[in-house]
Amino acid sequence: TQQFALISPRPKAMKNNFFLPYQERWIRDTSQIKIMEKSRQIGISWASAYALVRRQSQQSTRTDAWVSSRDEAQARLFLEDCKSFAKILNEAAAATGSNILDVNNPRSSLSLTLANGKRIHCLSSNPDAQAGKRGTRVLDEFALNNDPQQLYTIASPGITWGGQLEIISTHRGSENFFNKLIEEARHGENPKNISLHRVTLQDALEQGFLERLQSKLPAEDPRQEMDRGDYFNFIKDSCPDQDAFEQEYMCKPACDQNAFLPYPLIVPCEYSVETQWQRDIPNYRTNNPLYIGVDIARTNDLTVIYVVEKIEDTFYTRHIQTFQNAPFSQQREALYALLTNPQVIKVSIDQSGLGRQFTEEAIQQFGQTRISGVNFTSSTKEALAYPLKHVFEQRRIRIPDSDILRADLHSVKKEISQSGTLRFTSSRGPDGHADHFWAISLALNAALSQSLSPSHYEPLIRNSRLN
Repeated sequence: TQQFALISPRPKAMKNNFFLPYQERWIRDTSQIKIMEKSRQIGISWASAYALVRRQSQQSTRTDAWVSSRDEAQARLFLEDCKSFAKILNEAAAATGSNILDVNNPRSSLSLTLANGKRIHCLSSNPDAQAGKRGTRVLDEFALNNDPQQLYTIASPGITWGGQLEIISTHRGSENFFNKLIEEARHGENPKNISLHRVTLQDALEQGFLERLQSKLPAEDPRQEMDRGDYFNFIKDSCPDQDAFEQEYMCKPACDQNAFLPYPLIVPCEYSVETQWQRDIPNYRTNNPLYIGVDIARTNDLTVIYVVEKIEDTFYTRHIQTFQNAPFSQQREALYALLTNPQVIKVSIDQSGLGRQFTEEAIQQFGQTRISGVNFTSSTKEALAYPLKHVFEQRRIRIPDSDILRADLHSVKKEISQSGTLRFTSSRGPDGHADHFWAISLALNAALSQSLSPSHYEPLIRNSRLN
C-alpha cells in the first residue's frame, strides 16, 4: 500500500519484550491525567490492566481503583485481565515470600482485592456510578459512553486525593467529547495538563503488532502468511467504508457536521454488546406488534429487511436480513416467511424501480392492510428520514452494536441545492448505499403509519438551512 511504501514487510530484528513499545510508554506514564487515542484491538486495555495491578499492589497506594467501560460486561472483561496479571505477579512475588493477592478475600466478578487491602472495582457505564468514589479511574471505550462529557465531569474530581485518570478510546465522531478533549490538549494550550498518546494501526504495525499477533494465532490462521502491508489492507478491506477505517483504525474522527445522524445520536441507542437482540421471527411469540421495512436492490446495493418490535414507546431491532446479487425469488421467500408471524402488523417496501413488481406481488399475497409501497422521491425521503432522526433523538430505538450499521446510518448527509431543495446523499461503499438507513426508516413508517405528504415536512426544509 502507499502508506506502507517505506516500511519493510518484516522487521529486521524483534526484541523479545513482553510489551510492545507503545504499550510500554503507556504503562510507564504516571501523569495524573492521560488519554490514549487509539486504533481498535491493539492491546492497550490489556496493557492498562497490567499497569493498574502493579500500581494498586504497591504498599504506598492509598485508594482503590475504579474501571468503567461502555457497559458493565466490558468492564468485567477488563477486570478479568487484571485478575490474570495479579495471578502471574502473585506467583512471582511468592518466590520472595510476599503476596500480591489477598488470599483470604475471595475474588468476585465485580472486584479484585490485593494483599495491601486495596481493590480494583468494575463499574456500570452510568456516569452517576462514579460519584463519591476516590482513587484511580480507568475510563475504557470512553467515546462510546452515552454521555462522555458527564462521565468525565463526575469521574475527574475522584483523583483529587490521589490516583490517575486514564481515558482510553477509539473515536466516535468529531463532535464527541473525547475528540474535544484531544483537540484541547493538542491545539488548545492543554489547560488540563493531559498527557496525550496516539497509536494508529500503522503505528502499531511498525512497532511489531503483527508479529506479536501471529505468535498467538493458530498455525492454520490465514493471517500467518501476511506481512505488514497485507494485514493493513486486510483490515482496511474489512471495514464498511473508508471513513469507518480512518476512524476505527487511524485515529481520524468522522465528521459529524454534515451527517444527518451524527454519532452522538447513534451510539446511545445501541444495544450493549452482550444483549441477545435477535429473534427467530417466524417462531417468535410476542404480544407486541412487529413492523418491517424493506429497501430493495438487485445488483450494486443491498436489499435489507429490517424488523422492529414496538414495546410501549420504543422500537427494538429484532431481525436484520441482507441480500446482495440475490434473485428476487430468494428475497421474496425470506420476506414471506417473516409474514407467517401474525404479529407482523405492517410492512413498508421501497417500490421504486425494481421494487414495484416485488411490492405488487406482496400486496396480492397479503393484502394492502399489511403491505404498503413507497416511491422514493426527494419529498418522501425527507418524510421518512425525519421521523427516524426523531426517535434517535428521543432514544426510542435500539439497534445492534455493528460497525456496518453504524457507518451506514452515519453516512447519510443532508444537502440543500441552490433552488432550496433538500437532498439526502450517501457515498456507495462495499456494504451498500445507506440501505440500512432507509430500511429502518421504512420500518418506522410502517409502525407510525406516517403520511408521506411532502407539505407536512415543508417547515423542516426551511429550518434545515439553519441546522
